[in-house]
Amino acid sequence: MKQFTIVFHIFISLLVIVSISSTNAQSSNTDATMTLNSFEKGGSGGGPSECDGHYHSDDTLIVALSTRWYSGGQRCFKNININYSGRTVQAMVVDECDSTRGCKDNIVDASKAVWKALAVPKSEWGETSVTWSDA
Repeated sequence: MKQFTIVFHIFISLLVIVSISSTNAQSSNTDATMTLNSFEKGGSGGGPSECDGHYHSDDTLIVALSTRWYSGGQRCFKNININYSGRTVQAMVVDECDSTRGCKDNIVDASKAVWKALAVPKSEWGETSVTWSDA
């Protein structure tokens, strides 16, 4: 009976973890506004990245997500797919775009490497409509 109780508790714990994980997953494309951000020291992103406390090169495919999508850090170092005008690129989440500090709740804040990889015309750099999903 004791073994059954232990196995039962482990099973229930795993169900809770799977339930939480699937609740936060973005398996389908979600509409968002992509903004341009610098993740380098002295750049427009402000301080170091929330996920690791470091600055990152703007030549890296990285993003910050709005607070609700950042999910308390659950997406740290995970890749997302970003879609723009028939093109898709994968970028790693390294930061939060803090919605309590003025960031809208639908933002994918991307490095210049992401903008270049998606071939966004320079005239649209700064803010454009995209969709995204978990990779």
